[in-house]
Amino acid sequence: MLFYEPLFLTVFPAFYALYLLVRGTEAKKWALLIGSTLFYLWGEPVFVIVLLASTAFDYLLSFYLGAPTPRPTRRFALTAGVAGNLLILIVYKYADFLADNLNLVLSPFGAHRLPLLHLALPIGVSFVTFEKITYLVDTYRGISKPAATFRDYCLFVLFFPKLLAGPILKYHEMRDQIASPRAVEWSDFGFGFLRFSRGIGRKLLIADPLGAFVNAIFAADPASLGAGRAWLALVSFSLQIYFDFAGYSDMAIGLARMLGFSLRENFDKPYVAQSLTEFWRRWHISLTTWIRDYLYKPLGGNREGEARTYLNLWICFLLSGLWHGASWNFVLWGAYNGLFLTLDRLFLRKALERFGTVIATLATLVIVMIGWAIFRSDSPSHLFTFMSALAGMNHATNATEIPAEVPFTLVVGAFISLLPATTLYPALVRGYDNRAWLRTLTIAALVVIYVLSVARAVTAPFQPFIYFRF
Repeated sequence: MLFYEPLFLTVFPAFYALYLLVRGTEAKKWALLIGSTLFYLWGEPVFVIVLLASTAFDYLLSFYLGAPTPRPTRRFALTAGVAGNLLILIVYKYADFLADNLNLVLSPFGAHRLPLLHLALPIGVSFVTFEKITYLVDTYRGISKPAATFRDYCLFVLFFPKLLAGPILKYHEMRDQIASPRAVEWSDFGFGFLRFSRGIGRKLLIADPLGAFVNAIFAADPASLGAGRAWLALVSFSLQIYFDFAGYSDMAIGLARMLGFSLRENFDKPYVAQSLTEFWRRWHISLTTWIRDYLYKPLGGNREGEARTYLNLWICFLLSGLWHGASWNFVLWGAYNGLFLTLDRLFLRKALERFGTVIATLATLVIVMIGWAIFRSDSPSHLFTFMSALAGMNHATNATEIPAEVPFTLVVGAFISLLPATTLYPALVRGYDNRAWLRTLTIAALVVIYVLSVARAVTAPFQPFIYFRF
């Protein structure tokens, strides 16, 4: 069930009214847990059994992760918990990828082909797995204590606003909110609804119109693309993936706030970044901080010399690429980002600073967009031919129609993305803070955006969130 589906937009107000009528901490938690479980059951009726079983396993292990349990037992319990969660991810997400590659390597030797499982990828499995590992590791480190009850831990895992595509949360960040859900205030509803409206507008009014064009271009033979259409598709995808994913995060944060919960931010104007290092501080913040805290630092971070630091960056982003999908393109995308993060530390970031804000921002955008070409291509062969198209090296025969809404949506999306880099943006922020009429106008605009988005959700073809693939 998607947040912008007519079914959800019909069911959620009824659930919300019931939640507001419920009195008492225990009743609120049960209402949230039952509602969240039903929400996930609607889309994943089989995997929810696996998810609940692994959640119970985590919860039991967490009581053996802290003092006074002997250290060897604690380490064994942590290893078992992390391995169990990774095993679920490997089976559902990487089993066929590994089997395909092993079959390719062994085929010259006449080896028997390994069978493929063809398992459907459960929605949100990567996000849920990372959150469950975080719970175990933080309990082992002493940052967090085991959840007070199994229900509390289930509610953390299944909390429906963030369940399908993040933000990736840490249990200790949510522990107090889950232990005692606070009463919902009118300000929570107002902020939450407006944030949800911004998110649904980002998704349905910007990402989806661009996505239809992007899908048509990337489905075509890249050898038939001219440079103009290739670059138009790449810029469109760069905006599509931002407004699609940031739109989901807005909706998740908005829905949670309407229920009285505060979730961490996941995006911070990423396309105004002036280096790739800065970009990754602004993009999918919950993932990059997860990688920093649970992979980069345990590997040694930057504490063991420059060479080891560069190696750690590469390892982290290679694994980050693989986290996004079982494909060599995602591995290449991770290696590409690791390369430019290394170049940033060597010389690139300081070089861009010397060229000034405009050049640094544009250069970073180009680096990011080339990375998105790697990310969006279906295979390495498709990628290399598409890169040739970007360079104008192909014989252009593709005449895919450019829908009339694409140029307008591109301009609007680019304006919104790059406005924070201009001197006008601070003035607008001050005006919003100091002028009631500007706040009223903003609220009215968001209400109109909500109405237009719902109308499009009812009439336009269905397009899932991009990050549901992960």
